[in-house]
Amino acid sequence: MKNTKNIGDITEDIAAGFLEKQGLTLVAKNFHCRQGELDLIMQDGNTWVFIEVKYRRSAQFGGAISAISPSKQKKIKHCVTFYLQQQGLNEYNTACRIDAVALQGSIEQPEITWIKNAF
Repeated sequence: MKNTKNIGDITEDIAAGFLEKQGLTLVAKNFHCRQGELDLIMQDGNTWVFIEVKYRRSAQFGGAISAISPSKQKKIKHCVTFYLQQQGLNEYNTACRIDAVALQGSIEQPEITWIKNAF
């Protein structure tokens, strides 16, 4: 039986594998801070990429992308700042971006949408 946590882990693994095939390198998964969590932290060359992964079985209620609310975006940005500070990196002169990976449809073979610089 798949619960929400299992599905989250599965979709994050699918997204990480997909992005690695696009040339990104996985740095960390599920980085927690007080404001929330970063699903995936990867590097695209010298650029730090923070990825929010969303899965929806159907597009019935706006699909996966619409599930990343403005308040969720704000929490992610706080986590990015915290992570960079923890790594001793200055957020103003460190190349970084926030991407979103939306998975939709069957968990076994989801349709994957990768949005660079999502917000």
